[in-house]
Amino acid sequence: MQEPAITPELIASHGLKPDEYQRILDIIGREPTFTELGIFSAMWNEHCSYKSSKKWLRTLHTTGPQVICGPGENAGVVDIGDGQAVVFKMESHNHPSYIEPHQGAATGVGGILRDVFTMGARPIAAMDALSFGRPEHPKTPHLVKGVVEGIGAYGNAFGVPNLGGEVRFHRAYDGNCLVNAFAAGLADADKIFYSAASGVGMPVVYLGAKTGRDGVGGATMASAEFDDTIEEKRPTVQVGDPFTEKCLLEACLELMATDSVISIQDMGAAGLTCSAVEMGDKGGLGIQLNLDHVPQRETNMTAYEMMLSESQERMLMVLKPEREAEARAIFQKWDLDFAIVGETIAEDRFLILHGNEVMADLPLSKLSSSAPEYDRPWVETPPAAPLDALPAITPIAALRALIGSPNYASKHWVWEQYDTQVGADTIRRPGMGAGVVRVHGTDKALAFTSDVTPRYVKANPYQGGKQAVAEAFRNLCAVGATPLATTDNLNFGNPEKPEIMGQFVGAIKGIGEACRALDFPIVSGNVSLYNETDGTGILPTPTIGAVGLIEKLDDLIAGQPQDGDVAILIGAPGSHLGQSALAAEAFGVETGDAPPVDLSAERAHGEFIRANRSHIRAATDLSDGGLALAAFEMAEAAGIGLRLSSDNIAELFGEDQARYLIAADGPGAAALLDAAQAAGIPAAQVGQFGGMAVQMGEDAGDLADLSALYRSAFANAIHGDTPDHA
Repeated sequence: MQEPAITPELIASHGLKPDEYQRILDIIGREPTFTELGIFSAMWNEHCSYKSSKKWLRTLHTTGPQVICGPGENAGVVDIGDGQAVVFKMESHNHPSYIEPHQGAATGVGGILRDVFTMGARPIAAMDALSFGRPEHPKTPHLVKGVVEGIGAYGNAFGVPNLGGEVRFHRAYDGNCLVNAFAAGLADADKIFYSAASGVGMPVVYLGAKTGRDGVGGATMASAEFDDTIEEKRPTVQVGDPFTEKCLLEACLELMATDSVISIQDMGAAGLTCSAVEMGDKGGLGIQLNLDHVPQRETNMTAYEMMLSESQERMLMVLKPEREAEARAIFQKWDLDFAIVGETIAEDRFLILHGNEVMADLPLSKLSSSAPEYDRPWVETPPAAPLDALPAITPIAALRALIGSPNYASKHWVWEQYDTQVGADTIRRPGMGAGVVRVHGTDKALAFTSDVTPRYVKANPYQGGKQAVAEAFRNLCAVGATPLATTDNLNFGNPEKPEIMGQFVGAIKGIGEACRALDFPIVSGNVSLYNETDGTGILPTPTIGAVGLIEKLDDLIAGQPQDGDVAILIGAPGSHLGQSALAAEAFGVETGDAPPVDLSAERAHGEFIRANRSHIRAATDLSDGGLALAAFEMAEAAGIGLRLSSDNIAELFGEDQARYLIAADGPGAAALLDAAQAAGIPAAQVGQFGGMAVQMGEDAGDLADLSALYRSAFANAIHGDTPDHA
């Protein structure tokens, strides 16, 4: 087949700038072949090379005594004691999900699960952080339904419990939704598998499903802005098969138990190209591949298509040669392809053969660790305009504005489509703070959360970045978990715009400072840039996924308030309404600064909650919507009313940080207040749970009426009708 001529238009369509193409010419001393151009495009795009973000990612806090493996591998690995480790990561599938929501979201789940089990871990939990445009936007209902269906279809069939996450709506995501997928798994701490190849002449083995044309160019597409040609990009979205992935998981774990694997890498973005290059580069070796041996499900595939296909459910492995027969038998048993497609070589070469022709012959190290790296110009985000006084509103009307919005209504419509109980170890399902899963066969549990408030990050990237980490820390403390480590998914617009790069830099500085102050290292993550359509970017959305450890199930805080329980606020009274949920939802106002984050207070208050858990029946952190929304959510989940003593709007709806709401019985409340006074922690009784009314000061509403609004608003926004179970 005649390969196309290398023209400036072809180079540009591969996402390569003229100076980058000149760099390629300087490296190889000749014009690249079409396949070589595709390989450089895949490895040097933003999605794979992190060329705009590497400089700043290196400043993050990534180490600690609990960290077994930090950033740079398929997923992070953290010690949880007793010879066990939790393996986890969060990654985006934003662009594919906007183009084809069901398959885009489904393959996002599949990809993050492979990142976890390629390290030798069995997945035990998933979460998803989703951002959509306005519900009334014509495309939003289609996206929401497709994304949620895709996540559920893949995760449910694979068999991993989905424990929660986030769903938000904002006009900034009208043209670019965000789908951030998180997965975590369990492994033996001394049996972690890494991707660095070792040994010369070792067989390179292709495992899993056959290669097709789906997803060709997907990584390059994910590194570009959208415009009016978006529908033409549909073929760059992969198609997933969760049943094949389940077989791949079992086959990989079975093979890993035989001491046959030298290194292993899942085929994700840029498929065979990226997996082979990363394995060779990390091991300081070259790789030779013969594409004639690649299992194919379509006829007449070219070298370019095979190297850049992002067909799902595939792995690449370097195998001990004497174990070939044993390994092949395992994969045949699971009805999966097993093919030796190449070998490791001593030279720094990436040599691709197809049909007795050399289709690519490149210096391998130049494709990965020597990819371009940019120090993009950036400008600091200017201070936000101050928030003018909000119009007068009664507390119950303010509460109705929040719980009647799809942003703060119950999300049960979403998570009821997910299997939250598969595996039979789920202790705390989605709906109230962090999800919790028992470590199977032990008295331990792991807690999971994901958090960010994009309004805060836009107004003040530094404080917004800190706040995302602090909120994740609080969500874990609120269930009695010791925060262990984080993963990040940094979603931003075009980094070539100095103001967007300034948002990124500010957020990284805030995230880094918070992770250091809270001993909460980042061990894995993903950067998703160019989230723009026709030049309009998303809100800066640096999602923080986090994991905490509950060493004994007795330490879990997972109760619900009971009639007569005292409501105690840990932290200062509310006052900060800048960038608040109330201002945005009730009045359409998004001005003012983000709330300041006092990291020493965050740490002290979190430690106080964990140290005094025996006095606490139920706890939640305070974030969007402040005290009023947190108290309503806690009471509504328990099916009882509440009375808050204040009717001051700032005290009720202010979003000041480092705060928790506690429900405790009378003796527990007294003990908690005494302990807080002794520790110098601000704490006060702010009300009581019970009855069937929601009362704030003298203003009251009926619990049943408010609950009906809270439970129907999300589905109403998406379908315009109320689900039967509302």
